[in-house]
Amino acid sequence: MRSPAPAIVWFRRDLRLSDHPALAAAARAGDGRVLALFVVDDHLLAPAGPTRAAYLAATVRELDRAMGGRLVLRVGDPATVVPALAREVGAASVWASEDFGPQGRRRDERVAAALAAQGCELRSVGSPYVVPPGTVRGPQGSPYRVFTPFYRVWDEIALGHPVDVPDVEWVGAEGSSSDEIVARAARRRPAVFGDLPDGPAPLPPAGEAAARAALATALTRAHDYEARRDLLGEEGTSRLSAHLRFGTLHPRSVLAALGPGSGPRALRRQLAWREFYADVLVHHPESVGRNLQSALDGLEVDRDEAARERFRSWARGETGVPLVDAAMRQLLEEGWMHNRARMVSASFLVKHLHLDWRWGARWFAWRLVDFDLASNQHGWQWVAGTGTDAAPFHRIFSPVRQAERFDPQGAFIRRHVRELANLGAPECWDPGAGGYRRPLVDLDVERREALARFATARGRRP
Repeated sequence: MRSPAPAIVWFRRDLRLSDHPALAAAARAGDGRVLALFVVDDHLLAPAGPTRAAYLAATVRELDRAMGGRLVLRVGDPATVVPALAREVGAASVWASEDFGPQGRRRDERVAAALAAQGCELRSVGSPYVVPPGTVRGPQGSPYRVFTPFYRVWDEIALGHPVDVPDVEWVGAEGSSSDEIVARAARRRPAVFGDLPDGPAPLPPAGEAAARAALATALTRAHDYEARRDLLGEEGTSRLSAHLRFGTLHPRSVLAALGPGSGPRALRRQLAWREFYADVLVHHPESVGRNLQSALDGLEVDRDEAARERFRSWARGETGVPLVDAAMRQLLEEGWMHNRARMVSASFLVKHLHLDWRWGARWFAWRLVDFDLASNQHGWQWVAGTGTDAAPFHRIFSPVRQAERFDPQGAFIRRHVRELANLGAPECWDPGAGGYRRPLVDLDVERREALARFATARGRRP
């Protein structure tokens, strides 16, 4: 007797088997027979540098291993690849977690149209978020552009109810190797990067088993997460960001595991920030590359070759400002950066170097393993004063004061700026301290310049 045609589950930002609604739905539709597909899409891979591409490849290999080597990897435009595979195996339906990114939504519209033309259907079930972007609304039905009121509503409806793993018979087909991911990445390197280093950083453990281990570790520190998450020299963050980014762990599973107390509540709130930025991006897809606050479109930024050189000094961690340099070197060395360090280094680029936030956002996209489009672009805009920050441009982080508060012993700076390894706090906080390189700019002078440019952009007197 001939076996029924399988359903296809198309893996994207959900590279796991547990708590996977689209997989569960595909198993029901295919009477347990499922073909697992991953598509190497050059268009969506373009912003990734070698480190993130290598981590994605490692994650895909772990998923393939978990399903006994039955993951089918195809290379090309999904609007061509997915329908071709559906015809090949006679599938009547393709199942995927909904994508809320602007490019992902346009891709899915094209794939759905191509599938419909051959009598097949693209079905979206679940998403990478606890609350799907676009769900949270204000009393008048309008979306929120400020986090706190968004969080109040989100917190009421964000529930952690993981989905059971279905029984599946994996159906195979011809496919390519995950090596294609690395081979095809890093082809569109932005010109502003110049001679910046491309070498991959050491990779953290990848895959669903690694995600479960990371969650277990995070839960052991959750009780003091609120007190320690901003301390740069300590291991106080959850370290779950890469797993959330690639979907080896769903945030719903994190919420389900959190207990009571101020620490778990603080971690829950940080997950809500991720969902807030995704919500903002759904309503304002143009904000990927344009200011959310269009009133600041006229803000003067430097773009000449001297500005590009300042950008590269920042990216290499060679500004002469110890905390900024430590942050940028951590990014080069680990493919990750502490969130507090992200804010400080971003503020320095925009408000002390007077450079375009989009330059910094591109570099983070290139180097970060955990790059998330909505969180990255809107995190940068929050710091730049062009986004959702309720106290916008005049919020200027002082790298010295931030070091005093969040690296009180200088441990973070000494770890990454090895020229200062023999200095203690407070000496290692200060630009130019201990014979360290001459600062690229005078912090006080450039702070005043930033405020003057802001005033001019808003039509006020400096």
